[in-house]
Amino acid sequence: MDSRLQHLAVPFFDDRHRALATELDSWAAVRLGAVDHHATAAACRALVRALGGAGFLRHCVPAAHGGASEHLDSRSLGVCRETLARHDGLADFAFAMQGLGSGPITLEGSDDLRRAILPRVARGECITAFALSEPDAGSDVAAMQCAARQDGDGWVLDGEKTWISNGGIADVYCVFARTVEGPGAAAVPAAGAAPAKGTRGISAFVVHAGTPGREIAERIDVIAPHPLARLRFRGCRVPGSQLLGRPGEGFKLAMRTLDIFRASVAAAALGFARRALDAALDHARGRRMFGGALADLQLTQATLGDMAADIDAAALLTYRAAWMRDVHVSEAHPSGAVRTTREAAMAKMVATENAQRVIDRALQLHGGRGVQVGSAVESLYREIRALRIYEGATEVQRLIIGRDLLAAASASGARAA
Repeated sequence: MDSRLQHLAVPFFDDRHRALATELDSWAAVRLGAVDHHATAAACRALVRALGGAGFLRHCVPAAHGGASEHLDSRSLGVCRETLARHDGLADFAFAMQGLGSGPITLEGSDDLRRAILPRVARGECITAFALSEPDAGSDVAAMQCAARQDGDGWVLDGEKTWISNGGIADVYCVFARTVEGPGAAAVPAAGAAPAKGTRGISAFVVHAGTPGREIAERIDVIAPHPLARLRFRGCRVPGSQLLGRPGEGFKLAMRTLDIFRASVAAAALGFARRALDAALDHARGRRMFGGALADLQLTQATLGDMAADIDAAALLTYRAAWMRDVHVSEAHPSGAVRTTREAAMAKMVATENAQRVIDRALQLHGGRGVQVGSAVESLYREIRALRIYEGATEVQRLIIGRDLLAAASASGARAA
């Protein structure tokens, strides 16, 4: 096995995962050497087509609709994201959004929606987006204001979404909006009923890019550029057939989707961190100072040791979470027989925070060269920062873990009594 892939020798992986990593690493080394990061929209479209054409996007959908595995395989998603992130952050983004953006359709889309959309996602012919956040509802999903009211056999959406990755280039948006409170959590509400409070009453819809009433309100630029936008919905009507799951259960669907893909964020962080360590090792061995090499200094050796330990610790948490979800998936429970929310939160928190430290240390070892625009570590420094925020900021992950621990302790105490 290539020395760069030796970490895949742990028992969390099967031979198919190791073969996937080898194949994708070889493909990326050839195809991702000249990605134009200044034209991000065009680059993302081209990357989605290339990844689809090469067959790698098949890991973002189930086998019944052109995918590589019977169910979404968390370890395959992680292997793909770690490998792509090690080569190019925009390529990782293009891959990840095909999975996250279509995840709600995989989990709760009707058969017609799945047949119409998922095979095109796998082939790279349909770009998807996950529209959950709003100007005043990011981590606090309960503050969601985007509204969906029933109108005959369809729904009408009004409101805004922001920080939407692939905003402006997506063909399909999975949009979460607040419906109104009815007689039951999943019941279709009566006309004139009051909006539901908290996370109750949130529903999910498929909205095609050309739907009247959906517009791009603002393009958003960030430190690691990728297509990002604020969306506006004004009287945007979608057919009832484009509701995902049952009315009022959109929040649960969003959380189920994030449970699958949150560990893949950790894997992307690993990819960035491994590339930073590679760059630090190369620089330390080649940089001459004080009559020897930078690598000869004990402080340098200690720093490299810390970086390697941070990466390995994060990798074990990341692939434990992915492995746990995969082994619990069955035909009876295609979305996972046992939730791995706590494990995914631990992986995401530790991997992104550790990667930030690893990359910061790599930049420090490079000295002035590390902050030069266009250098590898400067690019990684910008790439890693967003991962500590999106799909649940580090502070949110800490709360998820703590609350889950308390709930488990309470349940254990009740059983003992």
